[in-house]
Amino acid sequence: MLQNYNEVIELSKLKWCIIDVDGTLTDSGIYFDSNGNELKKFSSRDFVGVMAAHYIGVKTMIVTGRECAATKRRADEMRVDYLFQRVKDKKGFVKKFMDENGIEACQLCYIGDDLNDYASMKLAGFIACPADACEEIKEMANYVSSFNGGCGVLQDVFRYILLKTGKWDRFLQDEVAKGY
Repeated sequence: MLQNYNEVIELSKLKWCIIDVDGTLTDSGIYFDSNGNELKKFSSRDFVGVMAAHYIGVKTMIVTGRECAATKRRADEMRVDYLFQRVKDKKGFVKKFMDENGIEACQLCYIGDDLNDYASMKLAGFIACPADACEEIKEMANYVSSFNGGCGVLQDVFRYILLKTGKWDRFLQDEVAKGY
């Protein structure tokens, strides 16, 4: 967890957030119906996480190795800025995206849960994960949510960021009080 004032100030530099799907926005289960359609359980709370990110000028991007219509639908509902599915080399993809868009590590938040995100997470200046992430990810994280994947991790991470930057109360007043 972040400990000193200088690290907290760095949170105000965040401009991008990469979010993993399976195990982060979902409970990591992969379900199939009788027709072979893939189903996922998302938390309704995570919409507020995207709202909070946008409120402080952070663009949201889902990067996942799988492709699923449910992920596309949920990303659209939450108004995520970018969705990239079927990304097999996440580190290479993130590095290229950062280079092409002039993104520095201090501007990037990455929220993931498992070893397939390990190398790409190291490119970020701020790393967060669910409570049930694998040990290697928890050890490298700046913030470990108290929520498991699929239970509101995104909302919790941005609540933490806004609290640490002194913007949470203003967000509640300006955005959440309006209703959504």
